[in-house]
Amino acid sequence: MSYYDYMAPAKDGSEVSLKEYEGKVLLIVNTATGCGFTPQYEDLERIYAEYRDQGFEVLDFPCNQFANQAPESDEEIGQFCTLKFGTEFPQFKKIDVNGDNALQLFADLATEKPFEGFGKGIKNAALEKFTAANNKQFGDKAYIKWNFTKFLVDRSGKLVARFEPTASMADVEAAVKELL
Repeated sequence: MSYYDYMAPAKDGSEVSLKEYEGKVLLIVNTATGCGFTPQYEDLERIYAEYRDQGFEVLDFPCNQFANQAPESDEEIGQFCTLKFGTEFPQFKKIDVNGDNALQLFADLATEKPFEGFGKGIKNAALEKFTAANNKQFGDKAYIKWNFTKFLVDRSGKLVARFEPTASMADVEAAVKELL
C-alpha cells in the first residue's frame, strides 16, 4: 500500500484523498501553534517555497494532544499560520495522532518508522521525560512523541524517513532535496 492511498480530513470536514499528491515528495507534519517548535513553520514554508515547483508538498496536520498547545479552531490555526509565518502549504483539520482516535495515516507512519529518541543533550533528555509523562495516557498507541514530528514520503508513496521535532531543519531539507 502507498501513502497516497490514505484519506485525510480537510478543514471543512470533507475527506481529501492523498492521491491528489501522487508523484510528489511529501513531508507530513503534526503541528501546534503554541509549542516551542512552532517557529519551525518558518523553515517549513521556506523549504516548501523553494521546492514546491519541483514536486514537493508539506501536509500540515494541527494536533492538540501535547500540553494543549493547539487549542484554537481550525480557522484560527490557519489564520495564525498565514499571518505569522506566511504559510501557503496545505493545512488539514486538527486531528489526533495518538490514542484510539488517532488518524490512521499517522498511526501507520509511526508504526512503520517508530520513535528512536530525540538525540543527545540536556534539552533533548528533558523533552524525552516530559513527553513520556504526557504520552502515558495513550499507552501502546502513543505513536507520536511531540509536535512537529515529520515523515518524509517519496514520489512512489513510500515512507523513507522520520524526523523528530529536535532534528535539524537543514537535515530535513537535505533529505527532501535528495528525493527531488
